[in-house]
Amino acid sequence: MNDAPDPGSEPSGGDWKAAAAEFAQARLDLIRHEARAAGREAARRAATAVVIVGSAVLFWILMVAGLIGLIAAARPDWPWYHISLVAGGLHLLVGVAGLFYLRKPAPPAFPLTRSELAKDQEWLETLKRKP
Repeated sequence: MNDAPDPGSEPSGGDWKAAAAEFAQARLDLIRHEARAAGREAARRAATAVVIVGSAVLFWILMVAGLIGLIAAARPDWPWYHISLVAGGLHLLVGVAGLFYLRKPAPPAFPLTRSELAKDQEWLETLKRKP
């Protein structure tokens, strides 16, 4: 069922005010719904960023020193500082991969509202064209 008013009908004074109020309320409800969805997406992305950064820092702190010592003991011909640089480079690659993930475009915000506003604009244009 279509809630939009019939373009050919002319509402009376009281009906027009009620229709306008109902129209505005419907648009506000739609904006509120889409704002919640956009907020959830932003929260998901923020949580992902926190997990990526936290994981990188914790792994660096807890594992790198032990890994460098382990590799240096297993391969005495490799200086520990070379091993440290390689480990740092690997962590940099993980961080860059995380940044690429975060740079993926998010779904467009407020698609239903934009669609409805475009329809409303078209409807208003048809009303303006009528004598």
